[in-house]
Amino acid sequence: MIDKYPKIVDGKSVYDLDSQKYLKMWQGPQHPGVTGNMSLELIISGDQVVACNTHVGYLHRGFEKLMERRRYINCFPIVCRICVPEPDTNEYLFAAATEELLGITVPEKAQWLRTLDLELSRLASFLMWIGGQSGSFGSGTVAQWAIANRDFVLDLFEELSGARIYHMYMIPGGVRGNLPEGWIEHTEKVLNNTEKLLDEIYIVLFNNAVFKSRAVGMGVITPEMIDQYGIVGPNARASGAARDIRKDNPYLVYDHLDFKIETETAGDTYARTLVRWKEMHQSISLIRQILKLMPKLGPIYTKLPNVLHMKVPAGETYVKAESTRGEYGYYIVADGTEFPRKITVRGPSYSHGMALLEDLVVGGNIADTHGLMLSLHTYPPEIER
Repeated sequence: MIDKYPKIVDGKSVYDLDSQKYLKMWQGPQHPGVTGNMSLELIISGDQVVACNTHVGYLHRGFEKLMERRRYINCFPIVCRICVPEPDTNEYLFAAATEELLGITVPEKAQWLRTLDLELSRLASFLMWIGGQSGSFGSGTVAQWAIANRDFVLDLFEELSGARIYHMYMIPGGVRGNLPEGWIEHTEKVLNNTEKLLDEIYIVLFNNAVFKSRAVGMGVITPEMIDQYGIVGPNARASGAARDIRKDNPYLVYDHLDFKIETETAGDTYARTLVRWKEMHQSISLIRQILKLMPKLGPIYTKLPNVLHMKVPAGETYVKAESTRGEYGYYIVADGTEFPRKITVRGPSYSHGMALLEDLVVGGNIADTHGLMLSLHTYPPEIER
């Protein structure tokens, strides 16, 4: 379909609509270039993208309003669904915000178990992501390797919590259970196999001439763009910004663990992929440190009042953590009743997957659009929350 499409920037058209017609094409809403349902309205000239509008609204979730109509404990089946590949960050943040409002302290052993849970979740999320990233550049082998290995990580979650996807392991006051017998040995086996896989991925993906020729120089994020667009996480670190909430504002037991902030300077798709590959190794190291340093004994839960009739004192708080996509936060307002007065979720996908993507994709080839989308690591449910 041929269509005139006015896109106005600073009061001026970004291209001359009167002298040329452009082709409008849609990518999505269902596309392997992004996890979830999001659509791109692309305006192209030949095979070059000259304008882009993102379209969301296909999920119709409304999580924040759903939670404001439920008791605090009834929100837990909801929060983990805001980010399906990495639900545990939502569990932790909602629990931590609720605990702060209640004024309760989580036992030390539970804090170690929560950190362990978060790093396992980070590893599973990154494995899913690198499978999609490689697949978007035609490397189906790496995609199958990564997704298959992620299933072994999900086995660990199933043993730990009874669930593979939505774990609901972290609840207000602590965690739901201790490590089962034989779990540590099973975990070490999975970590060893994952390390070997990551080495093979480096050989097959990062040394691949096709991937390098397309990813190097694609979708460059300059240091000046980081604060302008609100860029966080690996997207910022790949452009030289050494920012990580686990280091800058330590929470749980991250201040007891030894790790460095992984950065690159090129700011392109290749650099973002490399930073996340390094952070998978980082998570494996952190998991091993936790299993070595974590106290063997101690309570894992602080007893709460009857959670079905628990009234949270009036107040407000904002709690943040470092997800695989960067800063993730929960703002909760309590009014002294059994129900939250206001909940707002800050997910990185909103700024990365809409404002940033719309600008980065312009000037690129339509065949590279999905690879660029993946490199920004967007989860649409965070947008339609």
